[in-house]
Amino acid sequence: MSTTVSQLDKVKTGAWSGGKSPFALEYGKIMMWFFLVSDAFTFSAFLVYYGAQRFAHVTWPLADEVFQSIPFITDEGAPLVFVGIMTFILIMSSVTMVLAVDAGHRKAKNEVVGWMIATIIGGLMFLGCQALEWSHLHHEGYWFASIPDHYEGIERVGALQFANLFFTITGFHGFHVTTGVLINIIILCMTLANVFERRGTYLMVEKVGLYWHFVDLVWVFVFTFFYLV
Repeated sequence: MSTTVSQLDKVKTGAWSGGKSPFALEYGKIMMWFFLVSDAFTFSAFLVYYGAQRFAHVTWPLADEVFQSIPFITDEGAPLVFVGIMTFILIMSSVTMVLAVDAGHRKAKNEVVGWMIATIIGGLMFLGCQALEWSHLHHEGYWFASIPDHYEGIERVGALQFANLFFTITGFHGFHVTTGVLINIIILCMTLANVFERRGTYLMVEKVGLYWHFVDLVWVFVFTFFYLV
């Protein structure tokens, strides 16, 4: 009888005990997830409103006609090519961030430094491309409460809403990317200063990585709503 009880105790404390708790997470990481979820609601509200306005208007600017330039190369004839390049750059920066996090898990300082630099460069390139796109659209007559003169009547109302929402939502996303780049620079400096080596963990790199992946994921939805739908 005692042998049977002993075996039952082993089962209860072994495979059927539930193992490691999924809630045994570091406090800072939990707080980062809370922030990302709340921020996701904000972006969702923006995009839902954009969708409502998009389908509430009879006419709406076509992305193929609005976004058909490549700065310094051509002003027309290349629909969505430049924004495709922007998207590729941001996605690749997410890949380099994954590699930085992986290097952090292995406590490979030099690799963390290299991949963080690559991520920062990718973020800066994206922001530079966005600035060029905004500058071109401003030159074409698109801006807050301003649209090109060739829009008339009900087309003008839809174009005005499009311009306002485009600069608001992409600007809000650009602010997040800018914040992410600044945080990445801080983390890079901390890595170079051996802060994480002394702590014995590169968990901060993983936390920043969560934020950066969120920014990239949001851009996928922004890209879909503004450029593809």
